[in-house]
Amino acid sequence: MKYCRISAVIFDLDGTLLNTELVTQDILKEFLVRYGKQVDLEKESKRFGMLHRESAIATVKDYDLPITPQQYSEAIMPMYYDKWLQAKPHPGVNRLIKHLHKHGVPFALASNSRGKNVEFKLSSQKGWKDYFSVVLSSDHVKSGKPSPDIFLEAANKLGVDTACCLVIEDSMVGIIAGKAANMQVVAVPSIQIESDEFSIADYVIHSLLDFQPELWGLPPFDDRVLNSLPIEPIHFKGSYTNGILQEISDDGASDLSGQVWGVYFGWVDFDSQKRFKIVVSIRWDSRRGSFTRNIQACFINESNEQICDQPMEVALVGFIRGFQTKQNRSADTQILDQDKSTAEACLNLAAYSY
Repeated sequence: MKYCRISAVIFDLDGTLLNTELVTQDILKEFLVRYGKQVDLEKESKRFGMLHRESAIATVKDYDLPITPQQYSEAIMPMYYDKWLQAKPHPGVNRLIKHLHKHGVPFALASNSRGKNVEFKLSSQKGWKDYFSVVLSSDHVKSGKPSPDIFLEAANKLGVDTACCLVIEDSMVGIIAGKAANMQVVAVPSIQIESDEFSIADYVIHSLLDFQPELWGLPPFDDRVLNSLPIEPIHFKGSYTNGILQEISDDGASDLSGQVWGVYFGWVDFDSQKRFKIVVSIRWDSRRGSFTRNIQACFINESNEQICDQPMEVALVGFIRGFQTKQNRSADTQILDQDKSTAEACLNLAAYSY
């Protein structure tokens, strides 16, 4: 598929570049316990991508809290600041940012968050403040997303026609805003819902590891090693049974965000101080309206049966391929013999050491 040649890229921040949702997912739950309330997931899904002041008003109303939206904000925001320090970039984010910077492609940040929050998150990521030529928050425009104002202002600051801008977003409000600004939009959903929800976007991908710059007239990546991609390690704990790796995330140490899809490989450490090579296929399965993560696993040159039910620490260091669709009904979600051979060859190289 071919699209209009792009001169500049505009990124959203939360959920698109930074995995802030994973580290902050239990904050509202902890806050509402003080008032004997429980989180309503249906109500919270409608607030995804909303401006903070609008979300505060809606939260106080929806849960009938005996405080004002201002008091709610003052009480809960320190909890967010503590967690934001732990937020990590989604897979492929640093790779894409450095690639665009290397090739002189201008790119901007346009977030619905307040300016001081954006500043705090950027400062927590090494080098990010220097990479972005334009940084905009909800403070800089009259109306936040889904209004196109922030994207129009970003294009103006970049000195680029809106038709030549590519927006990369994870939320519906951002996608709507990008299209309203007459820009092309790539959707990278950070929450798992049916993919047709994002059909108004020009292109939908699972993660930025699937992003192909050449589709948009941008310089292609050239960093694959043996047909695979070295990645920043993705850590999580798990237990293996009958070909399935079950994530153990009771201590909040997992790096598995909603954007981790596809076939990966890496290393596994056990309490016995043994280290094995592993290939995994990670996808989300939809059942009865909700999504569950499915991780198929295969240990290279080891007996899978001997490893059953043992707690392990996983570090994924390489990415082989993504999947064609979110429905994942085709055989491409299975671990192939070619995947195993590729992983074994790569894990013998320094580029994939850990």
